[in-house]
Amino acid sequence: MLDKKDKRARAGLFRDRLERGLREAGLSQSALARAIGVDRSTVSQLLAGGSARLPNAQVVAECATALGVSADWLLGLTERPDRLAALMAQSMTVTQAPRTLVDTQILDWHREARGYKIRHVPATLPDMLKTRGMLEWEYAEPITRSAAQAIGAAEDRLGWIRSASSDYEIALPRHEIESLARGEGYYTDMPAAERRAQLAHMAAICAQLYPSLRLYLFDARRVYSAPVTVFGPLLAVLYLGRHYLAFRETSRVASFTEHFDWLVREADTGARDVPALLSRLSDV
Repeated sequence: MLDKKDKRARAGLFRDRLERGLREAGLSQSALARAIGVDRSTVSQLLAGGSARLPNAQVVAECATALGVSADWLLGLTERPDRLAALMAQSMTVTQAPRTLVDTQILDWHREARGYKIRHVPATLPDMLKTRGMLEWEYAEPITRSAAQAIGAAEDRLGWIRSASSDYEIALPRHEIESLARGEGYYTDMPAAERRAQLAHMAAICAQLYPSLRLYLFDARRVYSAPVTVFGPLLAVLYLGRHYLAFRETSRVASFTEHFDWLVREADTGARDVPALLSRLSDV
């Protein structure tokens, strides 16, 4: 970050960087004027020496867009003349997702965030809390992974949670648990014995690993969330089905963190009460 400068020096830096941006983009003054919707004389004034005035924010933003650089760089607020496409590539990536969330990429993100709190809204039940029976039922007709692979990956994730120094919070719509208990919707064809075993298993794990693992249940009629995992302050990952959409820009990660924390505040079953609820449902 540059030191604070007087107006004349900052205006001079803006002119220098505008000239450099034009040169590297291969644009003439006339081309830039057309791109930002002003007369050529206006661009000439921006490049003229001696003035201590900076253009208004809209002109700066239009110049930055036309030249493919950041407005912060033009104004001397950063030394990085990153192109907009490069900035986007650094802050957001799209990664292909396999059939299950318990894959190498997810484990790599977990390892990167070791020591930070991890916040997770799963697409169905949390994979690392599923029983072998549940995974064998889900992967009876595998798309890209066998049941054995899914079981191994789930056990790896649970083992990581047991050994890591990270807190792990999960927010889940209550109807997911209730549908499992009643054998409805997604769980219609799952044998009753396997459903009860799954509920009992989740109850035991949540009780055993509390408070490092905390599961909250919320009412989806009141609040909603897409599947997302927030890896501390480092990144937030949306699960789209075939792909992950990963964000690393600080303000976006903070927004996803606020969203998750809102789900926890709105939860109608807290982490302390979840094991007892799961145990009761497993006995029905």
